[in-house]
Amino acid sequence: MAGSRVYPSMSQAVLEQRLKDILSSDPVMMQVLQGTRELQLPDWRVFSGAVYQRVWNHLTGRAVDYGIKDYDIGYFDADTSWDAEDVWIKRFAGHFDGPLSEQVEVRNQARVHLWFPDKFGQPYTPLTGTDEALPRFVAPCFAVGVRLETDGEISIAAPFGLEDMFNLTIRPTPERPVAKDWDRIITKLQARWPELVTHR
Repeated sequence: MAGSRVYPSMSQAVLEQRLKDILSSDPVMMQVLQGTRELQLPDWRVFSGAVYQRVWNHLTGRAVDYGIKDYDIGYFDADTSWDAEDVWIKRFAGHFDGPLSEQVEVRNQARVHLWFPDKFGQPYTPLTGTDEALPRFVAPCFAVGVRLETDGEISIAAPFGLEDMFNLTIRPTPERPVAKDWDRIITKLQARWPELVTHR
């Protein structure tokens, strides 16, 4: 499969439905989505490996949760204090049972600009909403966020589309500096999913 384009001509709508089918068929992912909706977290999305790695596992015939260590949930609250974020962290830890209580990681996207420069050595202008974080992810295939709406539909935010994710392709996000640890990221991911195709 390496080097192939699995979904070269499918429309964004078709790929979105494909993603919804993959996520909705996974009881654990649905538990996370339903639990987050129940807690009424403001302007939230589940994103990062919990989404794209599930797609890769589906495409490569691996177990649905292979390689998935946590569930990153971003939300937006204008209160940027640590105490306010900690309230949500504790609320989530108490809401989920078993391993999920430790695997679900909740972070206020309104606070990212406060710690990002020190951690990654790059500037980060403040966000005004959770979806604005996605174009700043290091690769388009990572920049996919999902949410379970009140009507039961899974909504998707994907500023670069879904083709890279479904084609097992990793490339740097356009108009963003290449991540300083890009090579380490690629090496780590290809060790688990050797089918991945990379571009620099």
